[in-house]
Amino acid sequence: MAYVCREFDASPVAMFKVLVDPTTYPSWLIGAAEIRDVDDAWPAPGSRFHHRVGVGPLSIPDHTEVLACDDEAMLCLRVRARPLIAAVVTFHVVGDRDGDHCVVTMEEEPARRVIGNLVRPVLDPTIHVRNHRSLRRLDALVRQASAEL
Repeated sequence: MAYVCREFDASPVAMFKVLVDPTTYPSWLIGAAEIRDVDDAWPAPGSRFHHRVGVGPLSIPDHTEVLACDDEAMLCLRVRARPLIAAVVTFHVVGDRDGDHCVVTMEEEPARRVIGNLVRPVLDPTIHVRNHRSLRRLDALVRQASAEL
């Protein structure tokens, strides 16, 4: 499992609003190229957003589905970019609800255990770096948004 965390100068409520807004993903999540559609029920479990992942002609259309969503504290997603990627990504937001700081954790593990166990030694370090850089970009996005307020 690739696990990263980062402290943010944002309230947990504000941070969770960004995490559950898939239209922000291309701005901070490395590899997210385009959000094509979002189900009306988003972020209810079972709802999906449809996206493209990759760069230019190497982008792949697929979708991400909510597995679980705990009010302003946890978002668990099944991420797919077939045929190459199937993973479960879980975000946790920890902090005093009325505070102005929080910690976001991001855990990513292969959705298919057998395949995941075979490729994990090679992919986990790469995924860890990508997710660490993504949270750094998320921090910049949140700082920019708060500066504009």
